[in-house]
Amino acid sequence: MKYVDEYRDWRRVHTLVLAIRSVITRPWTIMEVCGGQTHTIVKYAIEDLLPPEIEIIHGPGCPVCVTSLEAIDRAIAIASKPDVIFASFGDMLRVPGSEKDLLTVEAEGGDVRIVYSPIDAVRIARMNPGKKIVFFGVGFETTAPAHAMAVRSARDLGLKNFFLLCSQVLVPPALHSLLSSPEHRIQAILAAGHVCTVTGYESYEPIAARYRVPIVVTGFEPVDILRGLERAIVQLEAGDVFVENAYARAVRAAGNPDARRIIDQTFEVCDRSWRGLGPIPASGLKLRREFSAFDAETAFETGTIVAKESSRCLAGLVLQGRIKPGACTAFGTFCTPEHPLGAPMVSSEGACAAYYRFGRRAAESRIESVRV
Repeated sequence: MKYVDEYRDWRRVHTLVLAIRSVITRPWTIMEVCGGQTHTIVKYAIEDLLPPEIEIIHGPGCPVCVTSLEAIDRAIAIASKPDVIFASFGDMLRVPGSEKDLLTVEAEGGDVRIVYSPIDAVRIARMNPGKKIVFFGVGFETTAPAHAMAVRSARDLGLKNFFLLCSQVLVPPALHSLLSSPEHRIQAILAAGHVCTVTGYESYEPIAARYRVPIVVTGFEPVDILRGLERAIVQLEAGDVFVENAYARAVRAAGNPDARRIIDQTFEVCDRSWRGLGPIPASGLKLRREFSAFDAETAFETGTIVAKESSRCLAGLVLQGRIKPGACTAFGTFCTPEHPLGAPMVSSEGACAAYYRFGRRAAESRIESVRV
Protein backbone atom coordinates (compact mmCIF):
# COMPACT_ATOMS: atom_id res chain seq x y z
CA MET A 1 0.00 0.00 0.00
CA LYS A 2 1.62 3.23 -1.16
CA TYR A 3 2.63 5.65 1.61
CA VAL A 4 2.31 2.85 4.18
CA ASP A 5 4.41 -0.16 3.18
CA GLU A 6 7.45 1.90 2.30
CA TYR A 7 7.34 3.52 5.74
CA ARG A 8 7.40 0.08 7.40
CA ASP A 9 10.18 -1.28 5.20
CA TRP A 10 12.76 -2.98 7.45
CA ARG A 11 15.58 -2.07 5.03
CA ARG A 12 14.86 1.63 5.47
CA VAL A 13 14.55 1.09 9.20
CA HIS A 14 17.93 -0.66 9.21
CA THR A 15 19.53 2.25 7.33
CA LEU A 16 18.14 4.81 9.77
CA VAL A 17 19.19 2.83 12.84
CA LEU A 18 22.73 2.60 11.46
CA ALA A 19 22.68 6.36 10.79
CA ILE A 20 21.64 7.03 14.38
CA ARG A 21 24.34 4.73 15.75
CA SER A 22 26.96 6.41 13.60
CA VAL A 23 26.25 9.92 14.87
CA ILE A 24 25.42 9.49 18.56
CA THR A 25 28.21 10.11 21.09
CA ARG A 26 26.36 10.77 24.36
CA PRO A 27 23.00 10.17 26.10
CA TRP A 28 19.95 12.10 24.88
CA THR A 29 16.34 12.22 26.09
CA ILE A 30 13.71 12.84 23.42
CA MET A 31 9.96 13.28 23.91
CA GLU A 32 7.30 12.44 21.37
CA VAL A 33 4.07 14.34 21.94
CA CYS A 34 1.64 12.33 19.85
CA GLY A 35 -0.20 9.28 21.12
CA GLY A 36 -0.16 7.77 17.64
CA GLN A 37 3.63 7.98 17.68
CA THR A 38 3.68 6.43 21.15
CA HIS A 39 1.73 3.42 19.91
CA THR A 40 4.11 2.98 16.96
CA ILE A 41 7.15 3.18 19.25
CA VAL A 42 5.74 0.56 21.62
CA LYS A 43 4.08 -1.70 19.03
CA TYR A 44 7.22 -2.02 16.93
CA ALA A 45 9.63 -2.00 19.88
CA ILE A 46 11.46 0.99 18.39
CA GLU A 47 13.40 1.60 21.61
CA ASP A 48 14.91 -1.90 21.37
CA LEU A 49 16.42 -0.97 18.00
CA LEU A 50 18.10 2.17 19.28
CA PRO A 51 21.46 2.68 20.96
CA PRO A 52 21.19 2.58 24.76
CA GLU A 53 22.17 6.26 24.92
CA ILE A 54 18.72 7.26 23.64
CA GLU A 55 15.79 7.51 26.03
CA ILE A 56 12.32 8.16 24.61
CA ILE A 57 9.75 9.65 26.95
CA HIS A 58 6.05 10.00 26.18
CA GLY A 59 4.27 13.34 26.38
CA PRO A 60 0.66 14.52 26.61
CA GLY A 61 -0.06 13.52 23.03
CA CYS A 62 -3.54 12.11 23.43
CA PRO A 63 -6.43 14.62 23.42
CA VAL A 64 -8.76 12.14 25.10
CA CYS A 65 -6.20 11.63 27.88
CA VAL A 66 -5.66 15.32 28.58
CA THR A 67 -9.35 16.26 28.62
CA SER A 68 -9.80 17.51 32.15
CA LEU A 69 -11.70 15.48 34.72
CA GLU A 70 -13.97 18.50 35.22
CA ALA A 71 -14.87 18.42 31.51
CA ILE A 72 -15.62 14.69 31.71
CA ASP A 73 -17.84 15.22 34.77
CA ARG A 74 -19.66 18.06 33.00
CA ALA A 75 -20.21 15.83 29.96
CA ILE A 76 -21.64 13.12 32.22
CA ALA A 77 -23.97 15.63 33.92
CA ILE A 78 -25.29 16.89 30.57
CA ALA A 79 -25.63 13.41 29.08
CA SER A 80 -27.72 12.37 32.10
CA LYS A 81 -30.45 14.91 31.32
CA PRO A 82 -33.65 13.31 29.95
CA ASP A 83 -34.06 15.64 26.96
CA VAL A 84 -30.48 15.22 25.70
CA ILE A 85 -28.94 13.00 23.03
CA PHE A 86 -25.24 13.05 23.79
CA ALA A 87 -22.91 12.28 20.86
CA SER A 88 -19.23 11.51 21.14
CA PHE A 89 -16.36 9.63 19.59
CA GLY A 90 -16.11 6.13 21.02
CA ASP A 91 -12.97 6.59 23.15
CA MET A 92 -14.66 9.14 25.36
CA LEU A 93 -17.42 6.79 26.54
CA ARG A 94 -15.12 4.78 28.80
CA VAL A 95 -12.96 7.59 30.15
CA PRO A 96 -13.60 7.59 33.91
CA GLY A 97 -15.04 10.67 35.53
CA SER A 98 -15.02 11.23 39.27
CA GLU A 99 -17.74 8.61 39.86
CA LYS A 100 -18.69 7.01 36.52
CA ASP A 101 -18.25 7.24 32.76
CA LEU A 102 -20.50 8.00 29.79
CA LEU A 103 -21.02 4.28 29.14
CA THR A 104 -22.56 4.01 32.60
CA VAL A 105 -24.85 6.93 31.80
CA GLU A 106 -26.05 4.98 28.76
CA ALA A 107 -26.58 1.86 30.88
CA GLU A 108 -28.66 3.95 33.28
CA GLY A 109 -30.98 5.02 30.48
CA GLY A 110 -29.24 8.06 28.98
CA ASP A 111 -29.22 8.48 25.21
CA VAL A 112 -25.48 8.37 24.50
CA ARG A 113 -24.41 7.69 20.93
CA ILE A 114 -21.09 7.04 19.21
CA VAL A 115 -20.57 9.10 16.07
CA TYR A 116 -17.69 9.14 13.61
CA SER A 117 -17.95 12.81 12.66
CA PRO A 118 -19.41 15.92 14.29
CA ILE A 119 -21.53 16.29 11.15
CA ASP A 120 -23.24 13.05 12.20
CA ALA A 121 -24.37 14.89 15.34
CA VAL A 122 -25.78 17.71 13.21
CA ARG A 123 -27.73 15.10 11.23
CA ILE A 124 -29.10 13.65 14.47
CA ALA A 125 -30.23 17.14 15.48
CA ARG A 126 -32.14 17.55 12.21
CA MET A 127 -33.85 14.19 12.71
CA ASN A 128 -34.76 14.82 16.37
CA PRO A 129 -36.17 18.37 16.66
CA GLY A 130 -37.71 17.60 20.04
CA LYS A 131 -34.36 16.68 21.60
CA LYS A 132 -31.22 18.64 22.46
CA ILE A 133 -28.18 17.14 20.76
CA VAL A 134 -24.80 17.75 22.37
CA PHE A 135 -21.55 16.81 20.66
CA PHE A 136 -18.46 16.43 22.84
CA GLY A 137 -15.82 18.37 20.90
CA VAL A 138 -12.50 16.96 22.08
CA GLY A 139 -9.15 17.19 20.34
CA PHE A 140 -6.03 19.08 19.39
CA GLU A 141 -5.94 21.49 16.47
CA THR A 142 -6.48 18.51 14.15
CA THR A 143 -10.18 18.14 14.98
CA ALA A 144 -11.00 21.83 15.31
CA PRO A 145 -11.86 22.43 11.61
CA ALA A 146 -14.46 19.64 11.62
CA HIS A 147 -15.96 20.90 14.88
CA ALA A 148 -16.11 24.40 13.44
CA MET A 149 -17.84 23.10 10.31
CA ALA A 150 -20.45 21.30 12.42
CA VAL A 151 -21.34 24.47 14.33
CA ARG A 152 -21.48 26.56 11.17
CA SER A 153 -23.61 23.91 9.44
CA ALA A 154 -26.04 23.93 12.38
CA ARG A 155 -26.27 27.71 12.12
CA ASP A 156 -26.80 27.64 8.38
CA LEU A 157 -29.55 25.02 8.79
CA GLY A 158 -31.25 27.14 11.43
CA LEU A 159 -30.99 24.41 14.08
CA LYS A 160 -31.76 25.49 17.62
CA ASN A 161 -31.15 22.08 19.22
CA PHE A 162 -27.48 21.45 18.39
CA PHE A 163 -24.77 22.23 20.95
CA LEU A 164 -21.01 21.78 21.15
CA LEU A 165 -19.40 20.90 24.46
CA CYS A 166 -16.00 22.27 23.55
CA SER A 167 -12.81 20.87 25.04
CA GLN A 168 -10.37 21.79 22.25
CA VAL A 169 -6.75 22.13 23.33
CA LEU A 170 -3.67 23.61 21.66
CA VAL A 171 -0.28 21.89 21.57
CA PRO A 172 2.25 24.80 21.67
CA PRO A 173 1.11 26.16 25.08
CA ALA A 174 1.40 22.64 26.53
CA LEU A 175 4.98 22.44 25.29
CA HIS A 176 5.68 25.77 26.97
CA SER A 177 4.25 24.36 30.19
CA LEU A 178 6.33 21.19 30.03
CA LEU A 179 9.57 22.93 29.09
CA SER A 180 9.22 25.64 31.73
CA SER A 181 9.09 23.04 34.50
CA PRO A 182 12.39 22.73 36.38
CA GLU A 183 11.77 18.97 36.55
CA HIS A 184 11.65 18.35 32.80
CA ARG A 185 14.35 16.22 31.14
CA ILE A 186 13.40 16.96 27.54
CA GLN A 187 16.33 17.63 25.20
CA ALA A 188 14.47 17.34 21.88
CA ILE A 189 10.86 16.93 20.76
CA LEU A 190 9.15 14.96 18.01
CA ALA A 191 6.15 17.10 17.05
CA ALA A 192 2.86 15.62 15.87
CA GLY A 193 2.65 15.60 12.09
CA HIS A 194 -1.15 15.58 11.88
CA VAL A 195 -1.42 18.71 14.07
CA CYS A 196 1.15 20.49 11.94
CA THR A 197 -0.73 19.50 8.80
CA VAL A 198 -3.41 21.92 10.00
CA THR A 199 -1.39 24.56 11.85
CA GLY A 200 2.01 24.36 10.21
CA TYR A 201 5.10 24.53 12.37
CA GLU A 202 5.95 28.23 12.46
CA SER A 203 4.44 28.52 15.98
CA TYR A 204 6.99 25.96 17.22
CA GLU A 205 9.99 28.06 16.21
CA PRO A 206 9.83 30.45 19.23
CA ILE A 207 9.55 27.42 21.53
CA ALA A 208 12.65 25.79 20.10
CA ALA A 209 14.58 29.05 20.34
CA ARG A 210 13.44 29.96 23.87
CA TYR A 211 14.10 26.59 25.48
CA ARG A 212 17.05 25.56 23.28
CA VAL A 213 15.29 22.33 22.30
CA PRO A 214 15.29 20.99 18.73
CA ILE A 215 11.81 20.17 17.43
CA VAL A 216 11.34 17.75 14.54
CA VAL A 217 7.93 17.36 12.88
CA THR A 218 7.39 13.74 11.97
CA GLY A 219 4.78 11.14 11.09
CA PHE A 220 3.53 7.92 12.60
CA GLU A 221 5.10 4.91 10.89
CA PRO A 222 8.36 3.25 12.03
CA VAL A 223 10.41 4.94 9.30
CA ASP A 224 8.86 8.30 10.20
CA ILE A 225 9.71 7.90 13.88
CA LEU A 226 13.28 6.83 13.22
CA ARG A 227 13.81 9.60 10.69
CA GLY A 228 12.55 12.10 13.25
CA LEU A 229 14.87 10.69 15.89
CA GLU A 230 17.82 10.73 13.51
CA ARG A 231 17.24 14.38 12.59
CA ALA A 232 16.82 15.33 16.25
CA ILE A 233 20.05 13.58 17.26
CA VAL A 234 21.98 15.19 14.40
CA GLN A 235 20.88 18.58 15.75
CA LEU A 236 21.69 17.67 19.35
CA GLU A 237 25.15 16.37 18.50
CA ALA A 238 25.93 19.48 16.44
CA GLY A 239 24.57 21.87 19.06
CA ASP A 240 21.92 23.16 16.65
CA VAL A 241 18.44 24.27 17.66
CA PHE A 242 15.68 24.73 15.09
CA VAL A 243 12.38 23.30 13.87
CA GLU A 244 12.87 20.71 11.15
CA ASN A 245 10.15 19.21 8.96
CA ALA A 246 10.69 15.47 8.52
CA TYR A 247 7.09 14.96 7.35
CA ALA A 248 7.21 16.97 4.15
CA ARG A 249 4.79 14.66 2.35
CA ALA A 250 1.99 16.09 4.51
CA VAL A 251 3.18 19.24 6.31
CA ARG A 252 3.92 22.76 5.07
CA ALA A 253 5.37 25.60 7.15
CA ALA A 254 2.08 27.52 7.18
CA GLY A 255 -0.12 24.43 7.43
CA ASN A 256 -3.55 24.45 5.80
CA PRO A 257 -4.69 28.08 5.32
CA ASP A 258 -8.34 27.15 4.79
CA ALA A 259 -8.46 25.03 7.94
CA ARG A 260 -6.73 27.72 9.97
CA ARG A 261 -9.14 30.33 8.66
CA ILE A 262 -12.28 28.44 9.69
CA ILE A 263 -10.80 27.75 13.12
CA ASP A 264 -10.05 31.44 13.63
CA GLN A 265 -13.49 32.48 12.39
CA THR A 266 -15.33 30.07 14.71
CA PHE A 267 -13.20 29.85 17.85
CA GLU A 268 -11.14 32.11 20.07
CA VAL A 269 -8.28 31.23 22.39
CA CYS A 270 -9.05 30.62 26.06
CA ASP A 271 -7.42 29.18 29.15
CA ARG A 272 -7.90 25.45 29.52
CA SER A 273 -7.23 22.86 32.22
CA TRP A 274 -5.40 19.71 31.10
CA ARG A 275 -5.70 16.40 32.87
CA GLY A 276 -2.29 15.66 34.32
CA LEU A 277 -0.90 19.12 33.59
CA GLY A 278 -3.42 21.42 35.28
CA PRO A 279 -4.50 24.87 34.05
CA ILE A 280 -2.47 26.21 31.11
CA PRO A 281 -3.07 29.80 29.96
CA ALA A 282 -4.24 30.30 26.36
CA SER A 283 -4.12 26.55 25.70
CA GLY A 284 -7.67 25.98 24.50
CA LEU A 285 -10.36 27.12 22.12
CA LYS A 286 -13.93 28.21 22.84
CA LEU A 287 -16.71 29.33 20.54
CA ARG A 288 -16.76 32.98 19.55
CA ARG A 289 -19.58 35.17 20.83
CA GLU A 290 -21.49 34.99 17.56
CA PHE A 291 -21.77 31.22 18.03
CA SER A 292 -22.56 31.30 21.76
CA ALA A 293 -26.08 29.90 21.15
CA PHE A 294 -24.39 26.59 20.32
CA ASP A 295 -22.21 26.49 23.45
CA ALA A 296 -23.31 23.56 25.63
CA GLU A 297 -21.35 24.78 28.62
CA THR A 298 -23.55 27.88 28.93
CA ALA A 299 -26.76 26.29 27.63
CA PHE A 300 -26.97 23.59 30.31
CA GLU A 301 -27.02 24.03 34.08
CA THR A 302 -24.80 21.40 35.65
CA GLY A 303 -24.24 22.90 39.09
CA THR A 304 -20.85 23.02 40.73
CA ILE A 305 -18.46 20.41 39.36
CA VAL A 306 -16.13 19.02 42.03
CA ALA A 307 -13.76 16.65 40.24
CA LYS A 308 -11.92 13.95 42.17
CA GLU A 309 -9.07 11.93 40.69
CA SER A 310 -8.28 8.37 41.77
CA SER A 311 -5.52 8.39 44.38
CA ARG A 312 -4.05 5.23 42.80
CA CYS A 313 -3.77 6.64 39.27
CA LEU A 314 -0.45 8.20 38.22
CA ALA A 315 -1.64 9.19 34.76
CA GLY A 316 -0.59 12.79 35.38
CA LEU A 317 3.04 11.77 35.74
CA VAL A 318 2.77 9.61 32.61
CA LEU A 319 1.31 12.51 30.62
CA GLN A 320 4.14 14.78 31.76
CA GLY A 321 6.72 12.23 30.63
CA ARG A 322 8.05 11.86 34.16
CA ILE A 323 7.36 8.12 34.40
CA LYS A 324 6.61 5.25 32.03
CA PRO A 325 3.26 3.44 32.49
CA GLY A 326 4.90 0.39 34.06
CA ALA A 327 6.19 2.53 36.94
CA CYS A 328 2.60 3.03 38.16
CA THR A 329 1.78 0.41 40.80
CA ALA A 330 -1.81 0.23 39.54
CA PHE A 331 -0.76 -0.58 35.97
CA GLY A 332 -2.08 -3.96 34.87
CA THR A 333 -3.54 -4.71 38.30
CA PHE A 334 -6.02 -2.17 39.61
CA CYS A 335 -5.94 -0.40 36.22
CA THR A 336 -6.68 -2.37 33.03
CA PRO A 337 -8.54 -1.57 29.80
CA GLU A 338 -11.59 -3.34 31.25
CA HIS A 339 -11.42 -1.39 34.52
CA PRO A 340 -9.39 1.79 33.85
CA LEU A 341 -8.47 4.29 36.52
CA GLY A 342 -7.28 6.93 34.07
CA ALA A 343 -7.80 8.00 30.47
CA PRO A 344 -4.38 6.80 29.16
CA MET A 345 -5.53 3.20 29.74
CA VAL A 346 -8.73 3.80 27.73
CA SER A 347 -7.83 5.86 24.71
CA SER A 348 -6.63 4.26 21.49
CA GLU A 349 -3.73 6.74 21.69
CA GLY A 350 -3.05 6.46 25.42
CA ALA A 351 0.44 5.45 26.56
CA CYS A 352 -0.86 3.07 29.22
CA ALA A 353 -3.10 1.33 26.68
CA ALA A 354 -0.13 0.95 24.33
CA TYR A 355 2.04 -0.61 27.02
CA TYR A 356 -0.76 -2.91 28.11
CA ARG A 357 -1.67 -4.01 24.58
CA PHE A 358 1.81 -4.24 23.10
CA GLY A 359 3.95 -5.83 25.80
CA ARG A 360 7.58 -6.31 24.87
CA ARG A 361 7.29 -9.99 23.95
CA ALA A 362 4.16 -9.30 21.91
CA ALA A 363 5.93 -6.48 20.07
CA GLU A 364 8.96 -8.61 19.31
CA SER A 365 6.75 -11.35 17.91
CA ARG A 366 5.37 -9.00 15.25
CA ILE A 367 8.49 -7.03 14.46
CA GLU A 368 9.08 -8.61 11.03
CA SER A 369 8.64 -5.29 9.26
CA VAL A 370 11.30 -3.56 11.34
CA ARG A 371 13.97 -6.24 11.72
CA VAL A 372 17.54 -5.06 12.18
